[in-house]
Amino acid sequence: MNAYVLAEMTYPEVEEALTTTDLAIIPVGAHEQHGPHLTENCDGMLAERMAIRLAERLYPQALVAPTISMGVSSHHMNFAGTIALQPSTLISIIHDMVFSLKQHGINHFLLLNGHGGNQSTLSVASTELSQKLGVNLYYAKTTASAKKAIKRNIHSPLFGHSCEREVSEALYLAPTIVRTGKLEKGTIQEGGWRNLRPTSPVQGFYTYDEMTVNGCIGDATKANEAIGKEIVEEALDNLEQTLKELISMAVKA
Repeated sequence: MNAYVLAEMTYPEVEEALTTTDLAIIPVGAHEQHGPHLTENCDGMLAERMAIRLAERLYPQALVAPTISMGVSSHHMNFAGTIALQPSTLISIIHDMVFSLKQHGINHFLLLNGHGGNQSTLSVASTELSQKLGVNLYYAKTTASAKKAIKRNIHSPLFGHSCEREVSEALYLAPTIVRTGKLEKGTIQEGGWRNLRPTSPVQGFYTYDEMTVNGCIGDATKANEAIGKEIVEEALDNLEQTLKELISMAVKA
């Protein structure tokens, strides 16, 4: 076994894994529209595939917990099929998973997040649950740390959802979720949403259909597997190194 994946293991196999494991990676995704060229389970699928590859690198110190396949997606609700959790619901699910796994001896947790809309909720979860449950609860966006590869390969002024970055990652990690014959550039429209983006002095809620007619931003027609590999592998390098340092420091403490 190259990685411990909890959903694929029997309880005696888990018992054996727990003799060397002290980190649970919890993939966190969303069930939401991704335009005409990515399936609605995209974020959870990419988070899960990333988690398994990260666990392979950290073997036998880490296991992959079941994926949380829905997230905070109310901004996508005007597109068909989206299912959104309230932030409090997502935090409750995380609480119960971490509480359960702590009973089995796990003390370090990484919420590996595939959906940007979850980030603020995961920050709150990390703050609250680390203290409440007496664990180290970290969170990370799957490929956000791959800054060099993103800078080299992604040139759209607006990207981050069903764009050339995300589609490239999918072509590398989960090609079956890509509708390669339907790749489209985002159909962006003007509006007040520009004043609420993360780079703006003021931030706030807006719906995705205010920004894009077809649910996409960036230019998915420029995506390819090689770009995805470069971004994913740089991110995995960074995640692996940082987690090893964090766990090492915790053990010494």
